[in-house]
Amino acid sequence: MNDDIQAIINLVYSYAELFDAGDFDGAVALFAHATVTVAGSDFEARGPRVRTLLTDMVQLYNGVPSTKHIVTNLIVEIEPDGLNATARSYYVALQARPNFPLQPILAGRWHDKLAKVDGRWRLVDRVIYSDLMGDISHHITGSE
Repeated sequence: MNDDIQAIINLVYSYAELFDAGDFDGAVALFAHATVTVAGSDFEARGPRVRTLLTDMVQLYNGVPSTKHIVTNLIVEIEPDGLNATARSYYVALQARPNFPLQPILAGRWHDKLAKVDGRWRLVDRVIYSDLMGDISHHITGSE
């Protein structure tokens, strides 16, 4: 059970690492079998369409978004069957640019559902909640 919890923790954290590094192929691969929904919007994507959320909406600077995500308060619950789980976490996205001092631009929650398939945990659902929004003018396309 502890190995499963650690695998889920690593999966949740790896999204932030991949996104911040501009590794959108890696980030999209995490959602190959998942539906991603942005709470309070009509955005919903599954599998490869998740790339739209990452590359069409996010401003890139030399291929990276100039962000650092801090993920905290991660709670993992594995179902008694050992094949399904949920994970809830908080995130804060920081951003800095030469003309934009380091600051938090988004804070919210990720609510994930996961399934263990062929011995590996994978995301099957992520709902993104953006609870607090700062200046996203350098992050989200068209938000100026």
